[in-house]
Amino acid sequence: MKDDKVIDLQQVKNDRGENDLEQTIETLRQRVKELMAINQTHKELMGKLIVDNQELKRDNKALAKQIDDYFNAR
Repeated sequence: MKDDKVIDLQQVKNDRGENDLEQTIETLRQRVKELMAINQTHKELMGKLIVDNQELKRDNKALAKQIDDYFNAR
């Protein structure tokens, strides 16, 4: 029995290295949460940009009409 080794199962579980699937899954889940937060922020920003773009298009049409009216009034 002098070659018997006491194996600490918690140590073995924590020492799986880079092939630890549980750790990989947890890392990927965390990354998905981060990406979903980024996606939500981008959606909100895109909504604001769409509204701004629509306003600029309306302003551009109004200015084009004013210029047209100015030159045609002469």
